[in-house]
Amino acid sequence: MRGVFRTEPDADAIKKVAGHAAAFSAFRASAPALLEGHYATGRLGIDAALYGDAARDALRRPDRIGEAEALSFFERHFRCLSVMPLEDEARSTGFVTGYYEPEVAASRVPTDSFRHPLYARPTDLVAVDDVTRPAGLDKGFTFARRFSCGLMTDYPDRAAIEAGFLKGRGLEIAYVRDEVEAFFIHVQGSARLRFADGTATRIGYAAKTGHPFTAIGRVLVETGALTLAEADMDGIRDYLAKHPDQVRPVLDRNRSFIFFAERPIDDAETGPVGAATVPLTPLASLAVDRELATFGVPYLVTAPELHLDGAPFARLMIAQDTGSAIVGAARGDIFVGSGAAAGRGAGRIRHEAHLTLLAPPALAARLVP
Repeated sequence: MRGVFRTEPDADAIKKVAGHAAAFSAFRASAPALLEGHYATGRLGIDAALYGDAARDALRRPDRIGEAEALSFFERHFRCLSVMPLEDEARSTGFVTGYYEPEVAASRVPTDSFRHPLYARPTDLVAVDDVTRPAGLDKGFTFARRFSCGLMTDYPDRAAIEAGFLKGRGLEIAYVRDEVEAFFIHVQGSARLRFADGTATRIGYAAKTGHPFTAIGRVLVETGALTLAEADMDGIRDYLAKHPDQVRPVLDRNRSFIFFAERPIDDAETGPVGAATVPLTPLASLAVDRELATFGVPYLVTAPELHLDGAPFARLMIAQDTGSAIVGAARGDIFVGSGAAAGRGAGRIRHEAHLTLLAPPALAARLVP
């Protein structure tokens, strides 16, 4: 897409970021899908097929290699292209947020303490595209409700579901204590659930109603309830805890509702499976705009004002996930990890950033003639 990519002026850009070895392992995990053509090329024109040589080379190497070898691998295969926001985007610079995998106590059955369900995908919720989308349904909807007669319409939104639309259909995977916690599991798209008997399971994104995502932090800023500086995840939680009468009205402003699928925890050290169908790697997996970008490809992400480990954030990351709120060419969502500590770090990431695409030479020549 013309005007989005520019030649990165810093010839040593790859050297100046951290995380080469972790990013190599993440890239290698996506290599089979790249070679098998599973990742569609988004509207920016980042052609997944042109990453084949790098993917084959990665698979000839061990999963874990040293920093120096990983740096050499990325320098050998790629050229750096700065990614600029599209002309119709509100920002003139890139922007990153953070997300994580919550770990919460849960129950398989409802109790006095565990009353808020997490739902599996209903059978009447179907994916739609430009061909199958019914007349009158906004083109932004990728899901719809299909009746037994075959007619389709938009699916009930968060408020309707929370009011009981799905009750009695046996879709409850588990129950959590707090409705705000359930809401943030929706926002993160996954969670580890721990039960009283010592067992645990993982839930991941399966589908959504299709209604647009609305950031409730922005809602609280617009209404004057919070300042922009206060509207991170901790600030939102604190406000809702102090104003219980506002919980449902505020949460329901986000009409989008997420459904989950249950998945085993095969390895406690790995993250949930992202939209690119590989486990996410903390601080090496990046969520991108799926309509524009392409899964499996590397980016340099630098955010001078973001400090996660005492230094300005500058890491090599792989596009392996997406999210309803991740919209824009130079927009990323950093997967921080699992658990409460990761949540505290992820919740405060809202920073301007510079994204640099690592492109094979043939693709670089195509994107920046």
